[in-house]
Amino acid sequence: MGYNTCDKMFNCEKELTLSIIGGKWKLPILWYLGKEGTKRFSELKSVIPDITPKMLANQLRELEKDFIVERKVHPVVPPKVEYSLSEKGKTLMPILDSMYEWGKDHMETVMKQRVEEIEFIK
Repeated sequence: MGYNTCDKMFNCEKELTLSIIGGKWKLPILWYLGKEGTKRFSELKSVIPDITPKMLANQLRELEKDFIVERKVHPVVPPKVEYSLSEKGKTLMPILDSMYEWGKDHMETVMKQRVEEIEFIK
């Protein structure tokens, strides 16, 4: 059974989840919003320096469209826009925490193996 959402077809829920949070930039955006709270565009840009402004705007727009990020515009001059995780977005944090722990553990395992290989060669 397939799932159709936003004109995209998914074979399973995992594909849908990965389409929402996948890619190079969405995870760092979600991580900073989830761990550090509400941020302005310039604050996100400063904690993710390699992302272009155009890409950051695009990724935030997609996350907003998927109800993961909320955008709040304050009626001041100049306009003040803040981004935060929605309630649905906050439910992703345990998944991101697990991914972080898995990556940390895997990196430690790989580094340990490489040290052992180098010592074996010597």
